[in-house]
Amino acid sequence: MKVIGLTGNIASGKSVVASLLEDLGAKVIDADDIARKVVEPKGPAWNEIVDVFGEDILNTDNSINRKALGEIIFNDDQKRNILNDITHPKIIQKVRETVETYQNENVEVVIIEAALIVEKGGLKDLIEGLIVVTSDEKSQLDRLKKRNGLSREEALSRINSQMPTQEKALHADYVIDNSGTIDKTQYQVKSIWNEIVT
Repeated sequence: MKVIGLTGNIASGKSVVASLLEDLGAKVIDADDIARKVVEPKGPAWNEIVDVFGEDILNTDNSINRKALGEIIFNDDQKRNILNDITHPKIIQKVRETVETYQNENVEVVIIEAALIVEKGGLKDLIEGLIVVTSDEKSQLDRLKKRNGLSREEALSRINSQMPTQEKALHADYVIDNSGTIDKTQYQVKSIWNEIVT
């Protein structure tokens, strides 16, 4: 079984690439999806997050208001690191368990889609190749404003809070430029897929 990491900055199009890889036959483990589950009211990280960030970040149903928490952490490196220290070990544990499950099912290719593979490094021993999805800043801004309803300033602040795309791409075995059309992205994905499976 081949385990490949898939990463890229916010609104670069990781999910689009993951979906294209899934269409080609890969099993995709979405770390964002796991992250959402670990912070649910009965999830393993909920208590710690509320203890640290207070009850003001909760919705009326006790779920964590991602927008409220996002406003706290995106402008404060220290608080963002605290949140990451709470959630990342729990996310990585779940990713490892899922990889093991796929291994037992004799899956050919597993893609781990995660935003912080390069920065945190907690999954590096699991993966044997890394795909970095890049995108020009204008495309990122447009997607973020549309998808998250953010102002230009809010969107820029989130983009600038991450490792620069060019720096992240230096760690890649494969780079996909997702600034163009879906056809162009699809062509790049297919060509990488052929390399992975041969």
